[in-house]
Amino acid sequence: MPDPNGFLRYDRRLPARRPVPVRISDWREVYPPAGESLIREQATRCMDCGIPFCHSDTAGCPLANRIPDWNDLVRTGNWDAAVDSLHATNNFPEFTGRLCPAPCEAACVLGIAGGDPVTIKQVEAEIADAAVARGLPPRPAAVPSGRSVAVVGSGPAGLAAAQQLARAGHAVTVYERDDAIGGLLRYGIPDFKLEKRHIDARMAQLSAEGVVFRTGVNIGVDVTAEQLRARHDAVLLACGALQGRETDTPGRQLRGVHQAMSHLVAANRVVAAAGAGRPALATLPDGTPIDAAGKHVVIIGGGDTAADCLGVAHRQGAAGVHQLDLYPQPPRQRDEARDPWPTWPWILREYAAHEEGGERVFAVAVQEFVDDGTGAVRAVRIAEVTVEKRAGRRIVTSVPGTERELPADLVLLAIGFEGTEEQPLLTQLGLTRNARGAIDSRADWQAADGIFVAGDMHRGASLIVWAIAEGRAAAAAIHSYLDGVGTLPAPVNPASHPLAV
Repeated sequence: MPDPNGFLRYDRRLPARRPVPVRISDWREVYPPAGESLIREQATRCMDCGIPFCHSDTAGCPLANRIPDWNDLVRTGNWDAAVDSLHATNNFPEFTGRLCPAPCEAACVLGIAGGDPVTIKQVEAEIADAAVARGLPPRPAAVPSGRSVAVVGSGPAGLAAAQQLARAGHAVTVYERDDAIGGLLRYGIPDFKLEKRHIDARMAQLSAEGVVFRTGVNIGVDVTAEQLRARHDAVLLACGALQGRETDTPGRQLRGVHQAMSHLVAANRVVAAAGAGRPALATLPDGTPIDAAGKHVVIIGGGDTAADCLGVAHRQGAAGVHQLDLYPQPPRQRDEARDPWPTWPWILREYAAHEEGGERVFAVAVQEFVDDGTGAVRAVRIAEVTVEKRAGRRIVTSVPGTERELPADLVLLAIGFEGTEEQPLLTQLGLTRNARGAIDSRADWQAADGIFVAGDMHRGASLIVWAIAEGRAAAAAIHSYLDGVGTLPAPVNPASHPLAV
């Protein structure tokens, strides 16, 4: 049984981040390995609660990770069993342990009345890294099913589904329009959060399990939907939700005002090229430079994507950075009246990038992108605002007399996503986006006969744990559709979770 006094003997501790002057000079991950003694100490704080809200389908982990089980296995030094327990519900814990915002920690029983939850996310990452260090043995199917599945998109949803289906004996081909596998994991997430060696290790495992990867193939253009359906018995669409939300603020057309993902993808391509020994510049597809070096940068948005842009701007050598948030500064602690435990709280979330520099400005909105006279942005005009919700609508009101300008040579829009992109594939399949820009499906995950959909393309931009959970659930549905022998593990019903979009 777990140590009943562990949470009394040990305080919550995370490994020290690499020093700011060191880490902003490279693109390596911010956190060094934690060390076994620290992780075993932190795992000891887990009480193995009678009702473990951390992995319930109503508050905690959408993957239903067996968190108390692998915490206690780590506490007792049984790392091999911890690896098995973690992989029983999660195909890629080294991804989620680095990128998930950890709703499991918000639902930890130790968090009641403002206590410090178990460092679940860090323990998860260390178990996953231990698995990689020991080697990731492939688990190919003993007997082929004779059935073929196409997976369109190679983000976490597509890869999770591909692995599940391959292990069930189906022939799986993953199609990716980019030049490398990984989706947003590859070119949307900076290396200081997820070094790409983690993706490469999983690709090697999936390849050994029989998954075939086809990069540089734009389904709907290079291969039509009709051709794809003729080649495969079932198709899974996992193309993500990459359509960035736009703004009609005056001056949006000025040079230097970009979608945040344009900046992140360009920077990731430079880092990837450098790792391969190739020269590269951070540019848009049309060759327009988008590097932050020596520039005054303004990032509009307060979430993960904005923080990623902030970290990239620091590493590119920005002259200064302002991050603008429409909402007032949240409290540092959970407001029990507003967000009672174990719900996801509205609190101030500070990322490693905020420690590295820049200024956060809350409760402001951009009134205009200011022209320098040549068609390029030179500043943003902002004003303080109040935000109200009326009849389900957000009402933003500027405060008179609060307008001012911030210098800006580069403006990045990190204000969310509008769903999956319009593309020829959807037209060819007769599919239309719903009001949220996503693709609806029936209860069996089919958007049309034999065409399944999962991940952000299905639910809108969301958490990586949701992508993996939906990929696994869709794989189970495809396996049933193909009359596969036995059943694949399906996660909780995504619609039941309060963080569901």
